[in-house]
Amino acid sequence: MPRPAHAGRPGRDEPPEPAPPTAVAGRLAATVERLRDEVGRAQAAADGRALVDLAKGVLIARLGCGPVEASQQLHTLATEGGVTVLAFAAEIVNQASRDQLSDATRTFLAHAAADAPDAAAVLRIRTAEAGALAAGDTQAVAESLLHHAVAPLGAHAVAIWSAGPDGALTLAGYAGFSAEEARRWRYVPPGVPTTARAALTERGTVVSETLSGSGLPSIGARECPDGGRVVAPAGTGGRIVGVLEICWPDPLPTPPARIQRQVEALAELCAHTLDGTAEAPAAGGPAGLAELIDLVDGLDDPALVLLPHLEPGGRLADFRVAHANTRFVDPAGRPRGALTGTLLLEAYPVAAGVCGLFDLVERVYATGEAFRAERMTITALVDQVPLTGAAGISISRIAGAVLLTWRTDDESVRLARLLQHAQRLGRIGGFEEHLDTGEIAWNAPLFDLYGLALDAAPIPLARLTAHAHADDATAVQRFLRTVLHRHRTASTAFRLHRPDGIVRHIRVVAEPVRDTDDRVVGVRGAYQDISAQHWTEVALAATREQLAHTAQESAERNRLARQLQHAIMPPAQGPIDASGLRVGVRYRPAEKDHLVGGDWYDAVVLPSKQVLLCVGDVAGHGIDAATGMVVLRNALRGLATTGAGPAQLLTWLNLVAHHLTKQVTATVVCGLYDPDTATLRWARAGHLPPVLVSGGAARTLPQIPGILLGALAETTYAEDELVLGLDDTLLMYTDGLIERRGDSLETALRQLLDTAARPAADLDAHLDQLLTFTNADTDDDTCLIGIERR
Repeated sequence: MPRPAHAGRPGRDEPPEPAPPTAVAGRLAATVERLRDEVGRAQAAADGRALVDLAKGVLIARLGCGPVEASQQLHTLATEGGVTVLAFAAEIVNQASRDQLSDATRTFLAHAAADAPDAAAVLRIRTAEAGALAAGDTQAVAESLLHHAVAPLGAHAVAIWSAGPDGALTLAGYAGFSAEEARRWRYVPPGVPTTARAALTERGTVVSETLSGSGLPSIGARECPDGGRVVAPAGTGGRIVGVLEICWPDPLPTPPARIQRQVEALAELCAHTLDGTAEAPAAGGPAGLAELIDLVDGLDDPALVLLPHLEPGGRLADFRVAHANTRFVDPAGRPRGALTGTLLLEAYPVAAGVCGLFDLVERVYATGEAFRAERMTITALVDQVPLTGAAGISISRIAGAVLLTWRTDDESVRLARLLQHAQRLGRIGGFEEHLDTGEIAWNAPLFDLYGLALDAAPIPLARLTAHAHADDATAVQRFLRTVLHRHRTASTAFRLHRPDGIVRHIRVVAEPVRDTDDRVVGVRGAYQDISAQHWTEVALAATREQLAHTAQESAERNRLARQLQHAIMPPAQGPIDASGLRVGVRYRPAEKDHLVGGDWYDAVVLPSKQVLLCVGDVAGHGIDAATGMVVLRNALRGLATTGAGPAQLLTWLNLVAHHLTKQVTATVVCGLYDPDTATLRWARAGHLPPVLVSGGAARTLPQIPGILLGALAETTYAEDELVLGLDDTLLMYTDGLIERRGDSLETALRQLLDTAARPAADLDAHLDQLLTFTNADTDDDTCLIGIERR
């Protein structure tokens, strides 16, 4: 059938077919991209207009013309130079500033040209420079950097830190962070590790892919913990005045070299405002340098004043010696005036490598943090001959200069100083006598020992007897005969009578001095004041006597405690048959008398025909523990006659321990056995629960709550019930049965249960088996009760 003429395309009265969804999305994306480009161009045009307006202002100030004439002049000069108006305006601003900002900008553009041939980077750095020049403070600089320079790179925040001479960091400006976060980070004390401090310490750019991955805290960590950071020190001429920290919201892989160079250039821009509050270099202030030189000349230590030596491009190349004080001694032996005006690396070439002195000076100048070292090896190089010695080093930055002091180590002077200190501490005085001439030489400490003035005449050794105590005359005369007549070395101790009436205990030692012909020509020796040693020996003798008396008293107290224990609880006691129970008890005292403790047991039939069964352990050792045990044991017997249950008995016994004894604390497990029902009601106060042996198996009873006696003024205790079956055995014990050094309580209890489950002929054999095969090694008292139902 033939098709209509209008088939295949819409007629006038038919709606067109809708476009496919992909085509719609493409048109929308193109529209968004076009609008984004328009906004970007508008923003760039606005930034460019700000830069052009700033250049017009420079021309108005320089040419004295009006705004219209300045605009015409700007366009005319740009056309004649073959450059755009925007580029020419940036050049005018740079030429007008003539400071480190322009140099930093030109350096950045020279490095970035190969990586970014497009004008976007040029415009950003020019605009950021203009904003920095126009900004009134560091806060405005931070906002300008974020808006013009780093936001187009994807960064979302900027922090500018000011570095103090002590290593502290102060937040001088920020943008992109909340005010609360800025307040939290307004000051970072010295020594606190942060990303900004890492750049300050390393004196170079630091890149962190993520803040959390670097392990260092910083501003904005709570708001964006996974963002990347690029941190660069801010400074010029080798002197760091702050740090620029740029933050990205997302992880930042290692950025291209052009971005790192741009950040470093921006850091130099930040140094412009930070440098306004930093100390002025001494090179720029002759008066300040003169004051520093006057100060250095008054020091007792040798010192050098160093000034930075910069290359034409502004990079630190070396340090020049501005002054050496009168006490400075060159390690190479050169005269002091020969160093003035020379470069440090020229005077000490090895300082650049072996000893690291130049690196230390450079670091102190850059950061302002002083360096101190009590002892450091210094190597100088003169005529290719290395001269090495030890020295104490001090390096500080003052008024933009570096103050370097060192003190070379003279071995002979050092040894003489050590000998002088040793003589002073040991109260030793030396002497020498010439027998032929009668000349006597004493050192200063010996005059002090004798109580004489330094200008007094020394006392000959032969007259020593006249200055000694009469009771020591014989010993002194024997000493003199040995030295002066027998010509042998000798020593003795005596009491010296001084002119001021003080008696000192002195030891003297002397030896003959012989010449090359082996002839005795003199005597030399030393006196030592041993008064402190003498009185120490007297005090020690008295102390030993007192200790012997104390030890005797302690032994007597321990013997009485042992007798008290044996009188109340014999080490062994035969089985007790009562109300269908067979009760066996064992008590093993500590082997050493000074470890006699307060362990006790009790098994008694009450008037109610119930059987009281208990074991306890009083804290401590000695007579106090033994008497405390007696009080608690007797108190529990008396309280049990009231017919109260175990929990109530322990509540009352706690009152006795807390109020009616002398700070006694103890653990107890107490039980009441009812023969009519074969039921044992029991409670515990901080004690290990009993062990039940039934059917060839052993287990511990539940660990019901209960605090130890005497710990609190008032407390209550819980109790539990246990029905004993025929041939069941219940074991109550103190911790001396199971305690072992190095083993846990769980291990000790498992071993106790294994031993308790072993079969035995009867109850006595069972208890003896427990005492024999448990491996406790703490040498503590042990109480053990075995209850067997028949």
